Amino acid sequence: MSDRRIIPLPGGRALLAENGPMRMVIQAWEGPAPRLDLATEAADYAFACLARVARQLAVLKRRPGAIDRLPSEPLARAMIASVRAVGDADLTPLAAVAGTLADAVADRLFEQGLSRVIVDNGGDIAIRLAAGETTRVGLRPEIAHPEISHVLTLDGRHSTWGVATSGLGGRSFTCGLASAVTAVGPSASLADAAATAVANACLAAGADVLRVPAAKLDPNTDIPDLLVTVAVGDLTGAQRAEALSNALQMAEGLTQKGVIRGALAAVGKQVGWTADLPDRVAGLAALV
Repeated sequence: MSDRRIIPLPGGRALLAENGPMRMVIQAWEGPAPRLDLATEAADYAFACLARVARQLAVLKRRPGAIDRLPSEPLARAMIASVRAVGDADLTPLAAVAGTLADAVADRLFEQGLSRVIVDNGGDIAIRLAAGETTRVGLRPEIAHPEISHVLTLDGRHSTWGVATSGLGGRSFTCGLASAVTAVGPSASLADAAATAVANACLAAGADVLRVPAAKLDPNTDIPDLLVTVAVGDLTGAQRAEALSNALQMAEGLTQKGVIRGALAAVGKQVGWTADLPDRVAGLAALV
């Protein structure tokens, strides 16, 4: 925790530079006026939140079924609650860590009366909007490539939003074939866990996939025994369609339960989304 770099940026932004696993960009506005001062203060708060979570690692590296007593730390409890809500038995609460930290920082700023807050924690984004405010989020069909295929417009019909992406080429492990799954939820914590679970469900029979135990890639991982995808061979059109269908089926179930507000999934250039995602947000537009 010694590397505490906070870099002020124009436009009401503060960059919380790399500190181990965390790289966070914080943006804050009061009406049309950027509030760099509050964004910078929130970056300091983010370091404190990270330290609080780090003290709970022994519990947070367990799967939810093995946690018989909830910790007193609110951030740890939020992570556990999000993973339990998603219901993927392979996830530990660390599947929601980036989103939970983004939520904590965004809530702190929004509670100070700001009208628009965006906290991007390495691609897991917490958004807070007052009535009348909007923001747009670009979506990638492949995490490993910068091209944006769709733009999601969010508005103040909900004051809290979370947008998180998981899949091959991301910073977290996946068991599936998705090149990207973006979940949109009422919080970044829930979206973070849901994106991981939906990406894990993106599977197809007979696909040429190389998987290894996660511990071979990271000896400190929270899922050492889980087989994770490291390479995918050529997929047939039917396999891509099957994988996409399986991912969206899980996403639809989470949407119906109210865990998320919808999701977009991609297997290469083949993209689909949950049925009512466009109705739950201000707009979902494909770029042409």
